[in-house]
Amino acid sequence: MIQIDEIKGQLPLLKRQLSEAEKSIDPDKLKAQMEEIDEKINVAGFWDDQENAQKIMKEKKSIEDNLKVLSDISDRMDDLEAMLEMAEEAEAGGDAESAEMMADEAAESAASLDKDLENLKLRTLLDGKYDKNNAIISVHAGSGGTEAMDWAAMLFRMYTRWCEKRGYKYKLMDMNDDTEAGIKSATLLVEGDYAYGYLKTEKGVHRLVRISPFDSSGRRHTSFASLDVTPEIEFDSTVEINPEDLRIDTYRSSGAGGQHVNMTDSAVRITHLPTNIVVTCQNERSQIQNREYAMKMLMSKLIELKEQEEKESLNELKGDYNQITWGSQIRSYVFQPYTMVKDHRTNAEVGNVQAVMDGDIDLFINEKLKQRD
Repeated sequence: MIQIDEIKGQLPLLKRQLSEAEKSIDPDKLKAQMEEIDEKINVAGFWDDQENAQKIMKEKKSIEDNLKVLSDISDRMDDLEAMLEMAEEAEAGGDAESAEMMADEAAESAASLDKDLENLKLRTLLDGKYDKNNAIISVHAGSGGTEAMDWAAMLFRMYTRWCEKRGYKYKLMDMNDDTEAGIKSATLLVEGDYAYGYLKTEKGVHRLVRISPFDSSGRRHTSFASLDVTPEIEFDSTVEINPEDLRIDTYRSSGAGGQHVNMTDSAVRITHLPTNIVVTCQNERSQIQNREYAMKMLMSKLIELKEQEEKESLNELKGDYNQITWGSQIRSYVFQPYTMVKDHRTNAEVGNVQAVMDGDIDLFINEKLKQRD
């Protein structure tokens, strides 16, 4: 049967992909790390420091997940080989119907394995110091007035939908609404394994081309918004924040948030004077909580600045995109006169713009990650 021969021809490639993934992930090393973690957990008083204990348990879960993925794929590879042997035996025995049914099942299994191995390969590329961390993303409206602020709100929604599709939790940290439509800026904390590793590929300027609903003449408009991405970092002893270098302002929250909004000066804005980095948080009910989250965001930005201090532009690290306009975009989203989303860094493109706006952006993330390969 031709189908069986084709699937058997795929097996060497699938096995090679699995072998390469195992070399990158190094299950023996992970098992050794797991033993070390188990020893820490069994030490008396481990749970006395809840924050540290939760970090260690999160690390353990990440290791367990990687080992489970490898084990599951390996088992499915064995099942695929057994299925092909059974299909060949059925064909040789003259049971064409059973052979065809098992061949179809084997084809589905091979396609699923190929997809999962590709995803596993991409995960092995996420080996940066903070790639496993949660991510802090900020959307900023650029050139284009009301149209740009509406576009910023659309982009913000796209990333929340992506989070939901991946099973990531997200938390609104700050939002600056426009009085007419859309948002001037918004910040989200995205919680999940490798959230920063994936989302860091989205950092940059995003361009929209469409017939503006705000233009009574029905003309086509081009507008821009940017995405800034930093890892959430709890603490790093290599970075010291001098209280004298901070200007802390409090003000009344605005936008969605419940009855506490506009009732008290709970929102917090922190300016780091030496770098002019500004972070804000207004989503929590108390000023203390907002200040705590704002300090986390500041720490994350300062650590990223330290990690990438060889870069020429401080503005890139601060998320202060002075050129959110023509020629600086990483991706274009075209609604009219045709529909297309194209990434200018990888040339990846799709025609279903609505699916992309509903969070289907893995193609663009994956293609950008592959450029490292």
